[in-house]
Amino acid sequence: MPAFAAEPADAARLVPWLEVHSENFLSAGGPRRGMLARIASRYPISCHGVGLSLGSADGIDEDHLTRLAALFDWVKPALVSEHLAWSVADGAYLNDLLPLPYTAETLEVLTRNIDRAQTKFGRKLLVENPSAYLSFADSTLTEPDFLNALVERTGCGLLLDLNNIYVTCTNTGGEPHAYVDAIDASAVGEIHLAGHSSRGAGDDRVLVDTHSTIVCDDVWALYRHALTRTGPQPTLIEWDLEVPDIPVLLAEAARAEGLRRAA
Repeated sequence: MPAFAAEPADAARLVPWLEVHSENFLSAGGPRRGMLARIASRYPISCHGVGLSLGSADGIDEDHLTRLAALFDWVKPALVSEHLAWSVADGAYLNDLLPLPYTAETLEVLTRNIDRAQTKFGRKLLVENPSAYLSFADSTLTEPDFLNALVERTGCGLLLDLNNIYVTCTNTGGEPHAYVDAIDASAVGEIHLAGHSSRGAGDDRVLVDTHSTIVCDDVWALYRHALTRTGPQPTLIEWDLEVPDIPVLLAEAARAEGLRRAA
């Protein structure tokens, strides 16, 4: 964002909205808040959380929840989202989005935590599907069925990350288009697109959700398919590592916007 904030206004007008990681802006002031205030005066903002730990059996940290609510009250984001994951245990924050088994017990934990978060925020929370590198033997629900159950129980929405779907299906088995078809399309309020990396070969090959490359052709095809089910949704290009020059990012965003408008 710092590099983008310095771009000329002509380039900035090519981008309809921006998304920030909520935890980068929890301070009450300072240069980051000042930068976000300038950006928010020009764009609709989406706040995407990476540390709320919706899947924590211990519940959500009250201080973290309160600081997020204060941020949302201040910046007034158009969308608020979090990951279907956990990252806190016994008060210790882990620098990762860790997976969950899809069971009735996990569903109860997520339902309690999402209800609590939405009540605190006074707004709908979009829950993002994760990228997976293994499957839990204890899971009794498929990932789409689990997400649909969360929507039904809590009234939350879904942030459909199509690169995560492609990575998950490649790594653990499954067909990406069938995954999208199984999701409650009416609950989708945002879509993420990103690039991934491939590690290993043959039976040892695994896709890693690195957000470090352009969106691959298969994920673009999945996006076109998803739009036929969800209709045109706000779509974000995620790029976190090996970030290229602004023109490359704008070209990816323009491609997504063209397909979204066509839908």
